[in-house]
Amino acid sequence: MNISTPSRRVIVVGGGIGGLAAALALARQNIQVLLLEQAAQIGEIGAGIQLGANAFNALDALGVGDAARSRSVFTESLTLMDATNAKEVVRIETGARYRERFGNQYGVIHRADVHLSILEGVQDNPLIQFRTSTTVQHIEQDETGVTVIDQHGERFLADALIGCDGVKSVVRKALIGDEPTVTGHVVYRAVVDVEDMPEDLQINAPVVWAGPHCHLVHYPLRGGRQYNLVVTFHSREQEVWGVRDGSKEEVLSYFEGIHPLPRQMLDRPTSWRRWATADRNPVEQWSFGRATILGDAAHPMTQYIAQGACQALEDAVTLGAAVAETDGDFVEAFKRYESARIPRTARVLYAARDMGRVYHAKGVDRLVRNSLWVGRSQEQFYDALQWLHGWKAQDCLKGIPV
Repeated sequence: MNISTPSRRVIVVGGGIGGLAAALALARQNIQVLLLEQAAQIGEIGAGIQLGANAFNALDALGVGDAARSRSVFTESLTLMDATNAKEVVRIETGARYRERFGNQYGVIHRADVHLSILEGVQDNPLIQFRTSTTVQHIEQDETGVTVIDQHGERFLADALIGCDGVKSVVRKALIGDEPTVTGHVVYRAVVDVEDMPEDLQINAPVVWAGPHCHLVHYPLRGGRQYNLVVTFHSREQEVWGVRDGSKEEVLSYFEGIHPLPRQMLDRPTSWRRWATADRNPVEQWSFGRATILGDAAHPMTQYIAQGACQALEDAVTLGAAVAETDGDFVEAFKRYESARIPRTARVLYAARDMGRVYHAKGVDRLVRNSLWVGRSQEQFYDALQWLHGWKAQDCLKGIPV
């Protein structure tokens, strides 16, 4: 890390996982960072998320991998079950053989805990400052820098701007102007204490129960003291992107044909949070001059391969590497960053859409799904995952034209 007096300043908009990771990646390049967050406090909502080896590789590159590992549960497998007949479809081992193949673990963690792990690194870095209760209203830029104007008319000046402000990104709207696509798929999330989790579902693995136009997921959190529950279904309503409280009655109405084994967990949460999901079609450019975007602002994707947060972490590491490689030429750095990230994140986004169709198959499509992986060895599964879980920070700009 360059330890000379910092002469460059970047504004990061958004204090979620991607924003904190971007701030940390830039600060590790001796760049001053002002992080603007519209909420009154820096924090994270949600429940559990999954972190593949690629995510832990990125966290290690940011210097916070051990903190995240200390709060994670390391799983034995990734398991896909048929929710109609409760039979196993796929089981991919994520223990020692997985670690040997991909160089890191596969873990599950509460979203707030991975956020905290990065936040601790950010708080320990004197180059990063926070400004909460700040809503970005307008962005200006010229050949020398960028100006961000908040809801009070206050102006913040910097050499560059990174938008990490989520699906409804203000920065993206200013740069590109497109709108997210509401998928019509609704996700319910809850966390229950282990005492309230059915004993026959207390499994040390992310388990996906795939049903017709729906699926259920569960896995342990926080040392097995809690379990993350996620249910997804194709909504009968005209959905608008957003988050609100959900109802048990709505959940149960979508899972009438599900086997009693997975269905029993639907009665366990005392409250649910309901997400109407959205993604975006990939674009060929998301960096414009001295401004770029990252994470959900750049490539919001459905949750079907559990890579949303993982890809934001990869983005941050790649952004930091591009800035280092160009010695602070932000315009050139952002071009290299997007050249590396747009093809990869588009592939992940398309893979997530495809997996959603696989999970929710019915009729003959379900029979085809259940036959897809019959006889496949663990090494063959790992070969299929290599492009995704095998990402390495040291190679994040490999093959990018200079």
